[in-house]
Parts: sequence; C-alpha cells; structure tokens
Amino acid sequence: MTEPVSVIRNLGPASDEAFARAGIKTADELRALGADAAYAQLLASGSKPHFIGYYALVMGLMGRPWNDCRGTEKAGLRKRFDAIVSQTPKTESAPIEAILNEIGVVPVPKTTT
Repeated sequence: MTEPVSVIRNLGPASDEAFARAGIKTADELRALGADAAYAQLLASGSKPHFIGYYALVMGLMGRPWNDCRGTEKAGLRKRFDAIVSQTPKTESAPIEAILNEIGVVPVPKTTT
C-alpha cells in the first residue's frame, strides 16, 4: 500500500499537493530521496523557499515535532537550507507574467504626499 506524503509527521494535505507537483507522490519516495533532495525538487517545481517548511520536513523525517529544532541544530539546518536555495535553478515565471512584463505592465509605486 502506498501512503501519501502527509503520513510523515509535520506534513499535511498541502504537502501532498506540493510534493505531487514536484513528482514525489508517496511517503516512501520522499523518505528515499531524503529531506535535502526532496526540498530541492520541491523548489525546482516552483514552490517558494520557506525555512520553517524545510526544517519541519527534516524534523518530520526524523519522527520529531517541527518545533523541536533549536540552537546549533537549527543553525546547521539554516546553512543547508541556504545552500539548497542557492543551488536550485530559478523557475520560469507564469506565462501571463512574461506577457505582462513584455508589454510593460508593472506595479505602480506608492507615492507619499
């Protein structure tokens, strides 16, 4: 029987959807990849980087609550997270964003009066 990603501690239904978009559909696939490779794949699929989400994943794969991460362990995970983010190729913008950029539609800056 294949179990969804959300059976892993700290992960829920939104994780099932996000990891499925990244091609990771089961808890076993996620465990086999490990936290760093799976998170890199998640970012490559277009998910935005989020440190708490990363260390919640790491803690969950260890069977620990997400808020169990502290001190030097958390600092070490921050270094790993930053390395993953810096090595992950940026995803292309959505097609509509490219079109809007091409025709010069940009947010209007707020003015102070």
